Amino acid sequence: MSLSSSLLEHAVDQLATLPGIGRRTAMRLALDLLRREPQEVARFSEAIRRMREEVRHCEVCCNISDEPRCSICRDPHRDGGLICVVEDIRDVIAIENTRQFRGLYHVLGGVINPMEGVGPDDLNTHELMERVRPSEDAANGTPVREVLLALGGTLEGDTTGFYLNRRLMEAGVLVTTIARGISVGSDLDQADELTLGRSIADRKPYEQNLRR
Repeated sequence: MSLSSSLLEHAVDQLATLPGIGRRTAMRLALDLLRREPQEVARFSEAIRRMREEVRHCEVCCNISDEPRCSICRDPHRDGGLICVVEDIRDVIAIENTRQFRGLYHVLGGVINPMEGVGPDDLNTHELMERVRPSEDAANGTPVREVLLALGGTLEGDTTGFYLNRRLMEAGVLVTTIARGISVGSDLDQADELTLGRSIADRKPYEQNLRR
């Protein structure tokens, strides 16, 4: 694509780096921004800048947050004795949309994947064990009685679940997993809210799920 403006071409190149955005879509977005008032574009760019520079990770659960602790960990109505372990932030959003879970979360930041050189130490597993080992959740002082593994039905998700189950059982915590309403090979954020909500409500002990 050769454009008469190198500035426009550079903007298209940058927009096309976003996931799911091809060059044609990037061109439409760039031209739309070009037609907007300068104040609108300034607000747009400022919002992106502030998001990138000021959004942090919750010091308790590793979720994204504007403050040291996210709004979920600060919520006094949450069940601090139940921690749901997920792969990434998109899974937190998906589960929250079901309105079926009232515990806390722990975001691993990925899954174990030896083929890509990702091991347990590359994830937020140490932070999870720190929350569980003292048998007291740092968010509100409630003893942790159950850890729900809500990982995708992929080989990497199963490998991560197997590893975490072994570590958590050593800490004397009940480990459960979501029911297999989620298709094998799929991610949580791809499931519809009804299926995901039922999978959480019908969760099973992890060891029982392995025997099936």
